[in-house]
Amino acid sequence: MKEFLVELTTTVPEGIDPAEVSRRRADEAVRAKELASAGHLVRLWRPVGELRSIGVWRADDEADLRTKVLGTLPLWPWMTAAVTAVQPHPNDPGVGWRPCGSEEKTDEQHSSA
Repeated sequence: MKEFLVELTTTVPEGIDPAEVSRRRADEAVRAKELASAGHLVRLWRPVGELRSIGVWRADDEADLRTKVLGTLPLWPWMTAAVTAVQPHPNDPGVGWRPCGSEEKTDEQHSSA
């Protein structure tokens, strides 16, 4: 599967019943978990103070991403998407990268503790 950086902005149309919005948001959370389990949703962030999301998604191609992945989200009819196909950079720290403060002890550190 190919990887895509996707920026999603959701705009709820005027006049939509708040109960419908709540139902779709709950369904969205369930569907996001399903897509993550299937390997389509890799990471998802929300910029601080903003009502949009930025994520890394996987699909066979952009058409597949839009129809068979993003198109299955309950909020999709209210979303706009900016999709950028991405590939690994030669300087990407890759799987060895960990956020600050999450360092794990090495075997040597474990044995000396």
